[in-house]
Amino acid sequence: MSSAARGERLRRYTAGALQVAAVTAAYYVSAKIGLQQQLVRGQVTPLWPPTGIALVVLMLWGLRMWPGIALGAFVVNVMLGPSILPVLAIAAGNTLAPICAYLLLRRVGFRTALDRLRDALALVFLGALGGMLISATLGTAVLVASDALAARDFWPTWSVWWTGDAMGVLVIAPLLLAARTARWPRGTPVLRWAEAVALLGGTAAVAVVATHSSVELLFLVVPFLIWAAFRFQLVGAAPCVLIASVIAIDAGADGAGPFSGHDLLAKMVVLQAFNGTVSLTALLLSAVITEHNRTLREIEEACERLTEALYRLAPDETFDHWPSSRRERPDHQKGHRS
Repeated sequence: MSSAARGERLRRYTAGALQVAAVTAAYYVSAKIGLQQQLVRGQVTPLWPPTGIALVVLMLWGLRMWPGIALGAFVVNVMLGPSILPVLAIAAGNTLAPICAYLLLRRVGFRTALDRLRDALALVFLGALGGMLISATLGTAVLVASDALAARDFWPTWSVWWTGDAMGVLVIAPLLLAARTARWPRGTPVLRWAEAVALLGGTAAVAVVATHSSVELLFLVVPFLIWAAFRFQLVGAAPCVLIASVIAIDAGADGAGPFSGHDLLAKMVVLQAFNGTVSLTALLLSAVITEHNRTLREIEEACERLTEALYRLAPDETFDHWPSSRRERPDHQKGHRS
């Protein structure tokens, strides 16, 4: 093997090792953030950002990144216990869940642009709600089997674990995918910036009021998500989902507002219903609006190509009098049916 080939192979291995290390670091840091809201044994939280990061990493870089996810899961859980064998099993579940979610999404032709209705539905039901059953079930069963958790606490703990992993996918993954394709807008009017600030601030304010009021007001968040989806699509909807979900999770952990007076399982049911509704509304509307806008652009491009073809076929004819979506119809054609 020539020195150039060896150098190229070394560069590939070095780049791969750096990617794995970056994934491990991102998993660890995001896990420490998620553990700030732990509810069970200091390690089960209703928002687990590493699952969203792991799924996006697999989407972008492929299955070769699984060692980074596994190493990150092990490093996080080895400090939480209970012992080495249960920790290995929990880390395996935390690794298998995003891998299975990724394989399911790839099987149905998922596109990371999230610009189709089918992609939004697949992310919610296959990537989040379905794929995360693995980690929640395996992790909770391991805690019970190792006597770190009483058998009667299986379902409450499972509900928190599943909620946290699913929310990691529903909240973090769309945000990362939107940030990946977002570009800093140039020449944007000041009113557009003011609208974005008002949208984010209004979402936060309404979410705080809705999640800390004794009156059932959680539905008040939905109009802001509709506003974000219609005006900004995924780039605006994803941050609003993050804001609303984090505020709701904090209120659920404190037992405030609509979460007061309930046991842990009931709190997680309410929280999962709210966060699922918020995420589903934002993702579906964003996908529908993006798909609609893309269809309009394709129609306009097809009309332009057709016009150019007609010019080439009949160069001596003029087509300025033809009605179009950008011009008024001539007066003699208004009210006339051919």
